[in-house]
Amino acid sequence: MNSRPTPPEATTPKAEVEIDAGLVRALLGAQHPDLAELPIRPADTGWDNVMFRLGDQYALRLPRRTLAAKLIEHEQRWLPELVDRLPLPVPSPVRIGKPACGFPWCWSVLPWLKGKAADLAGLNSDQARPLAAFLLALHVDAPPEAPANPSRGVPLTQRADAIEARMRRLRGRSDLITGGIEQIWQAALATPVDAAPTWIHGDLHARNILVDDGAISGIIDWGDMAAGDRATDLAAIWMLLSDSAARRQAMMAYGATSAATWRRARGWAVLFGVILLDTGLTDHPRHKTMGERTLRHLEEDA
Repeated sequence: MNSRPTPPEATTPKAEVEIDAGLVRALLGAQHPDLAELPIRPADTGWDNVMFRLGDQYALRLPRRTLAAKLIEHEQRWLPELVDRLPLPVPSPVRIGKPACGFPWCWSVLPWLKGKAADLAGLNSDQARPLAAFLLALHVDAPPEAPANPSRGVPLTQRADAIEARMRRLRGRSDLITGGIEQIWQAALATPVDAAPTWIHGDLHARNILVDDGAISGIIDWGDMAAGDRATDLAAIWMLLSDSAARRQAMMAYGATSAATWRRARGWAVLFGVILLDTGLTDHPRHKTMGERTLRHLEEDA
C-alpha cells in the first residue's frame, strides 16, 4: 500500500514487467558480479515492489510498475542520511542498480533484516516505548529538497472524497464503519495542521514493521518517505499496538504533542484502516485483518 491512485475496486495492480530470479541474476551479473552467484529466493510481492532474498545477508528490491520507480529513488537518495539517527534498523541501500537487461528502472540491494511482518508475528506491549522513540527520532526537520508526497503528510481534507467513497462501499460489506469511527474521522477533518512538517515514513502499517521474538526488529518500505504532517506516522500507534494501555504509553512516551495532532493521528488511523479493510475485502486477506484491527483499536480508545 503506497501513495498512488487506487485502481477500480481497489484490486492489487498488475506488474508492468515480469520479474523473476533469472532477471535478477542477469542484473547482478551485469552490474554487481561479485553478488551474482549468491542464492536468490523470492521473499515478497507488494503493490509496488518485488523483494528477493540474496544469500544470507542481502535483499533485492525492484519496482514492478512505473509509479513505484521514483519511490525507489527516494529511498536510495534519502535513507543513507537518516539511517544513523534512527534507533531501529532500516534497510538503507548498500548497492544501487540501474536500468539494464530489459528492466527499465533503478533497483536496490539492501541488508536483509531479521524478523516477520508485524501482522504475522505478535508485537509485545512493551514495544510502545521503542516505537515512540523511533517516531521521535524520525520526526525532525527535513531539508527543503526533501520529497513531497501527494497522499501522505497532507491535510486530511485532501483525502476526504476518496476515503468517504470507500466508507460508503464498506458499509454494505462490514460493520466496522460505525458512528464512532465516523466521529473520529469528522473531528480529524475539522482539525487544521498545527505542526511544522517533519520527515515521515508515510506507510507505517503492520506489513512494514518487522518483529523478532515480540520486539520490533526493523522498519521497511520507505518509498512514501516525505516531509509532511507527523500525524500520518502517529497513526501507527493504533495500527500496531493491540493493548490500550500500550497505546497510551506510546502517546506519553512520544512527549509533548498538541491535542490537534492526536486528533489528526486518529484520523490518519481511520484512513489507513479503511484503505486496508477495503483492499482486503477485495483481494488481500492480510489487509483485511490489519484494517479490522486498526478500526477496532480506535473504537476501544474512543
